[in-house]
Amino acid sequence: MTYYLVDGSEDCFYTAVFDAYKNSDCIITSERDVQLGLGFEVIDVVTDRNKADRVKAKINALDRGAAEDISLVLKSNSALKESTAFGYIKLIIQNGGAVRSMLANPTVIEMTEIRTRVFGESHRLKGLLRFMENRDGIMYAPYSPDNDVTEILALHFASRFDGRPFVIHDIKRKIAAMYDGNEIVMTYAGDAEIYLSEYENYFQNLWKQYYNSVNIESRPHPKQMRGSMPVRYWKFLPEKK
Repeated sequence: MTYYLVDGSEDCFYTAVFDAYKNSDCIITSERDVQLGLGFEVIDVVTDRNKADRVKAKINALDRGAAEDISLVLKSNSALKESTAFGYIKLIIQNGGAVRSMLANPTVIEMTEIRTRVFGESHRLKGLLRFMENRDGIMYAPYSPDNDVTEILALHFASRFDGRPFVIHDIKRKIAAMYDGNEIVMTYAGDAEIYLSEYENYFQNLWKQYYNSVNIESRPHPKQMRGSMPVRYWKFLPEKK
């Protein structure tokens, strides 16, 4: 058994697909804490853009929508994301075209489930993500998603903020999408200390007052609140601090 260890990027994954395709006894994974037995070989994959582009070109020639599906799956927090995507690519090549309609196939089932979870979370967060204005007028949104959806959200909000700079900060993965009004840059971002603008402080206090005024302590409705917004997002809400 051969383990192809990738760094989590798409190009590194596609490089591994190129190298591992003819190996019938292998796994592609970004998981570093892997328990290995005797006779296991580990290969640290180094990104090769030429190899990655050749694999992507092959996939696009057979199924124009597969690359987008694979991209979503690779953003998942599932430990099986790379091995599932690898199996899906092999299935496409073996069948010479799209396979998403093969709903009884275990690989297609797993691929669809992972993709749905990632897409679902990114869709929810487009409506739940909270931005706050700092002293420099930059909008800042911290959050801690299950899946790596920061780039997806940045593309969404860049088309809606009309050139206004913002930062979307995944504090769990320590990455951030920084938008300067023209382009998005993905970067490492550790702990951040944010100084809110005077307007933001005023608005948050006003919102807390409104929230407290409409909340009836004798008639709590936590079930309804959890249904409207998952508890894991509450720590980023001013009214829940």
